Amino acid sequence: MTKETPLHVIGGGLAGSEAAWQIASAGLPVVVHEMRPVRMTEAHQTQSLAELVCSNSFRSDDWANNAVGLLHEEMRRAGSLIMAAGDAHKLPAGGALAVDRDGFAGEVTARLEAHPLVTIARGEVAGLPPADWESVIIATGPLTSPALSTAIAGLTGEGELAFFDAIAPIVHIHSVDESIAWRQSRYGKTGPAGTGADYLNCPMSKDEYEAFVDALLAGEKTSFKEWEANTPYFDGCLPIEVMAERGRETLRFGPMKPVGLDDPRTGRWPYAVVQLRQDNALGTLWNMVGFQTKLRHAEQTRIFRMIPGLQNAEFARLGGLHRNTFLNSPRLLDSQLRLKAMPRLRFAGQITGVEGYVESAAIGLLAGRFAAAECLGAPLTPPPPTTALGALIAHITGGHVEASGEGPRSFQPMNINFGLFPPMEEPRTDAEGKRLKGKERGAARKRLMAERALADIGGWLQASAS
Repeated sequence: MTKETPLHVIGGGLAGSEAAWQIASAGLPVVVHEMRPVRMTEAHQTQSLAELVCSNSFRSDDWANNAVGLLHEEMRRAGSLIMAAGDAHKLPAGGALAVDRDGFAGEVTARLEAHPLVTIARGEVAGLPPADWESVIIATGPLTSPALSTAIAGLTGEGELAFFDAIAPIVHIHSVDESIAWRQSRYGKTGPAGTGADYLNCPMSKDEYEAFVDALLAGEKTSFKEWEANTPYFDGCLPIEVMAERGRETLRFGPMKPVGLDDPRTGRWPYAVVQLRQDNALGTLWNMVGFQTKLRHAEQTRIFRMIPGLQNAEFARLGGLHRNTFLNSPRLLDSQLRLKAMPRLRFAGQITGVEGYVESAAIGLLAGRFAAAECLGAPLTPPPPTTALGALIAHITGGHVEASGEGPRSFQPMNINFGLFPPMEEPRTDAEGKRLKGKERGAARKRLMAERALADIGGWLQASAS
């Protein structure tokens, strides 16, 4: 193919938008195929590119102590459109990077539409891409259309795995009783746009917590269709009632943990806490953190109003449930994210088996860079596995544990975490020679791994530009 031949990206979500931006930034024409609004999905509500359908949080922005924060920083250094738009529309969220979802999606859409090398084509790509599309990135995400999904299954001979992903409710702030709920980030921590008082905290006593768990367990849930019956959940996005089924204390050590939150009425940590996080720039909408659910809508309203501070809650959106699909990537994709059965096709985003907004965009960033480099005749090696970008792609294209020489035993979605990086010994002393204790050693090791990652990603980016 020539430099004038457009590359094609199917899917205008976070991964597809990022892939297209990277291709255009390399000086190559790209066509983004987005089926919305011609054909809508079960979860999207707008025609904007990079629409956020679940949480509005990109999670921790702390590169020195958190793997996803490190991924943020690496992507910023790689010229990420998704991170630039996120930074432009950030909201208070303690140590996390949360964004105004409409402003964020609007920014991504506007910047791609304005780029002279980007064309947005609205309409579904039904089935495999045409044979004359020489370089294609499929970034259709967890809601891949049935026609394309079936075509991919037929091509690979393996099909996709599937799991359920649940959506958390959003509450109107004026309906929250702030004589009960109070504003505080855990341990008063500030972040990229925070003040230390970025969450609304609804406290529960032991009796209130026990009654709430009973209601969750007894509440009427949405029923599965026959084809959905054996689809597992992804552990990182479990419905609240499924967590309750795993043990009465599970929620208190998960999304309802009270540690680091001092109820101003008592000066102590409550027995349990429900947190709400700002969801839009106006501060009028707040989402219930970790409260994904498959409860029926009437049950959600009834049960969630049992939470102190939410007794009069008005919901802008109730929770929901949708089915996700992803490839058996370690078996099907090479280290350049190309489909082994048809190398002109690359995959990016959640369909590759990464979990999370930023992880999906990161794989889009890499797919775009790989495709552009190949077109320019200068193939690009993956980033070093010591980096967040490198660790993530290494896991999905070959780092998963195999049961035999025939392939992975049970590939499942994965968030970025330091467990995917090459190990590094915990330091015993700090830079001044002072002896470190247990937790201090762990924190110091993470920081050293993060510093190594930023040095190595810098070298990779410099080599890629030359």
